[in-house]
Amino acid sequence: MKLSALFLASAALALVAPASLAAQPQAPHDTVDPTLPTQLPRTAIPHHYAITVTPNAEKLTFDATVGIDLEVIKPTNQLTLNAAEMTISSARLTSTKGGAALPGQVSLDPKAETATITFPRTLPVGSYHLSLVYSGKIHTQANGLFALDYKNKEGKDARSLFTQFEAADARRFVPSWDEPDYKATWDLTARVPANTMAVGNMPAASSKPLPGGLKEVTFQTTPIMSSYLLFFADGDFDRITKPVGDKEVGVVMSRGNGPKGQLALESEAEILPYYNQYFGTPYPLPKLDNVAGPGQSQFFGAMENWGAIFTFERILLNDPAITSEAERQAIFGVEAHEMAHQWSGDLVTMAWWDDLWLNEGFASWMATKATEHFHPDWGADIDRVGVREGAMEQDSFKSTHPIVQQVRTVEQANQAFDSITYSKGESVLAMLETFATPEVWQRGIQDYIRRHAYQNTRTQDLWNSMERVGATGLSTIAHDFTAQPGIPLIEVGPSQCVGGNTVATVTQSQFSDDQKAEAAAHPLSWHVPVNATAGGPVTRIVTNGRTSQISAPGCGPLLINAGQSGYFRTLYRPEQLRALQGAFGSLGTVDQFGLMSDQLALSTAGYQPMAGGLDFLGEVPGNANAKLVQAAVRDWSGLYDDLEGNAAAQAAIAARVSRIYGPRLQQLGFTPRQGEPATDALLRTSLISTLGKFRDPAVVAEANRLFAAWQTNSNAIPGPVKQAWLSVIARNANQATWEAIHAKAQAATGSVEKTSLYELLGIPRDPALAQRALDLALTDEPGKTTSAGIITSVSGLHSRMAIDFVLAHLAQVNQLIDISGRSRFMQRLSFGSNDAGLIPILQSYAQANLAPTDRKPIEQAIDVLRFESSQMPRIKTEVAAWL
Repeated sequence: MKLSALFLASAALALVAPASLAAQPQAPHDTVDPTLPTQLPRTAIPHHYAITVTPNAEKLTFDATVGIDLEVIKPTNQLTLNAAEMTISSARLTSTKGGAALPGQVSLDPKAETATITFPRTLPVGSYHLSLVYSGKIHTQANGLFALDYKNKEGKDARSLFTQFEAADARRFVPSWDEPDYKATWDLTARVPANTMAVGNMPAASSKPLPGGLKEVTFQTTPIMSSYLLFFADGDFDRITKPVGDKEVGVVMSRGNGPKGQLALESEAEILPYYNQYFGTPYPLPKLDNVAGPGQSQFFGAMENWGAIFTFERILLNDPAITSEAERQAIFGVEAHEMAHQWSGDLVTMAWWDDLWLNEGFASWMATKATEHFHPDWGADIDRVGVREGAMEQDSFKSTHPIVQQVRTVEQANQAFDSITYSKGESVLAMLETFATPEVWQRGIQDYIRRHAYQNTRTQDLWNSMERVGATGLSTIAHDFTAQPGIPLIEVGPSQCVGGNTVATVTQSQFSDDQKAEAAAHPLSWHVPVNATAGGPVTRIVTNGRTSQISAPGCGPLLINAGQSGYFRTLYRPEQLRALQGAFGSLGTVDQFGLMSDQLALSTAGYQPMAGGLDFLGEVPGNANAKLVQAAVRDWSGLYDDLEGNAAAQAAIAARVSRIYGPRLQQLGFTPRQGEPATDALLRTSLISTLGKFRDPAVVAEANRLFAAWQTNSNAIPGPVKQAWLSVIARNANQATWEAIHAKAQAATGSVEKTSLYELLGIPRDPALAQRALDLALTDEPGKTTSAGIITSVSGLHSRMAIDFVLAHLAQVNQLIDISGRSRFMQRLSFGSNDAGLIPILQSYAQANLAPTDRKPIEQAIDVLRFESSQMPRIKTEVAAWL
């Protein structure tokens, strides 16, 4: 690591590329596919943009010009492109064949987010240059060009600028054909204060001083890419770098935070060559930065801008004062995800938002692969099963959608970033990799990247590559799992040992939380790869039709979905469950976790009594694998919440968890130990939080001791466990405790710690303190990107209060949320509630505020509330009886 030698006169100046990092030759232009959905007339195709932007950070405005080289493909007297929240003061068009410039009359359509430019005569087919002069708005949430405020190294107020354009917000920065298939090359020039650093997708080509304390930074031309990948940032930054072959990786952060970026920099440097080898196509840009922003969004943590990833500080900077082990691992995991996008998403881009999963599901799958490669001790194989379970939580309701979904509005594009796209996408890819074998799968990925570099793709293009390299039959399986929604249910018939093999008939149906009868009567059908073992080698079948025969070597208990790569649920017969329960301790951890999670989900949905799942949960001892104990403790915590109103049953859960897992916490200790396994560090914080929630005497006593010391010494609680211990205090806070945490939040200077402390103010059980937190969220004190987090914290224990508050102050709260996330915020506030009284409230909200086509998040929230409220009486009775 070194401070960048590419700085100009001072460390705050823009990056300039050395000759060795010169721009690479560009690939041929992509061709827009006229069969794709579009919200623009198919009359012109842009090929190159040249933007000059002058931000006024203090006034939250910017002035800009853009020159667009384009091709008119149909005779027209109008050009329509995307533009939002801006004023276009001048439009002129010239033909590349020469002649006088044509003035254009600009008409803006705020609802459609378009600008239509009308010319005095019809434009024949040909090449043109469009020049626009315009001005726009700098936002305070992560949309378009936005500002983030923070305290600098000296404790003074500071402001940095960044951009966030996915899915459809490049149009807030530049009038453009803002759809992914309209790929073009980009030149960006920024006129910024002379003492700041400007960052773009590419290294700076030049920097020169301007009058008035400004400078003009011009970046090298980008490769051909979609508009949502363009990036610009400007601020009082430091940049640390490291060479990786003939490339340079860097981390950009607010001045003085360089040491906190070291972990991210080292991760970048090891991931890049691994990805170069895996994808078989070297990273094509000269540099790859990861740019840290203070603050947060409620809806995303990082963005894969080509050559200039943006990441919020919490999951990029390693701050000893506050960063937990989970956040340290997230620094690697998020970076691995965003770096995977540099190939899948940036170099090869989905053609339309229907295939968003090709970007996000793929990057999630690749990040887990990288984690397993570099950090096998982190238990990423177990986490992948957890990812599957998270996807199934959404996929089990009627309001789910296929992986390849239909997106026809901007709001639908924003809503597409969900668990189906990310987690089901990752899970299905993991299943297909197992089917194809990792070696064949990698060859298919390399073929896909090589064939479609600098172009746009659809899902079938990936399956074609897989079949081409030898994954015969994969397309059939893949189509079933990506083109239709839902979860297969494999029902296991009676099994018997025949000639040293366990033989059984499996019947395929469909699992559903809220439509069991309909799913059973009219199930969808999949070709399902099913791995099974009965004590011998794993065998595989692919189901084809309603029933299939399976024969597994060995005569031990029959385990379906051995290795847990399959995306389906398995319903066993009672005697089979008893046999598996008896063999539970001898199973691998991945299968233990998958079996426990699967059976709890089947019990919760009513396919079997709650005892079916609880028996497996009860089999997890205190000395089990740390990841498995963490999962078990989490499940018990959820059941504790479900039993609200039954104090005796809650006390039984609390006593059970304290008895079985309390000694594990005593063994681990209350504070981190040098050189301990990462999984132990994660388990410690989980046990502290859960036992503190249950008011375990030893944990509460330690929390009070640490809190008293922390009030006079901010370092009294070690950073990796600080949030866990303070959460115990905050949940049980009285007025004096709440005010002490508030005072610490006001005094904090680090962006991440300040945000964390303010959010703690929203988690108390005491409704009066929760209301104080809500009132505080509408003031300027917490910060523009922190207030929504406070409201979300309140909703954890007080959903109805938080939702009522938001509806009473909707206009104000909307200003605290990303434009792209407003329709999902109300859904988030309902998470964890089983109050059916919220259903009409959410329905009224949707009818008043969302178009009928854009109500999917609210429909999903209502489905969950209906299910939870209908099933909860049964669940409470059966869990209490089991206890």
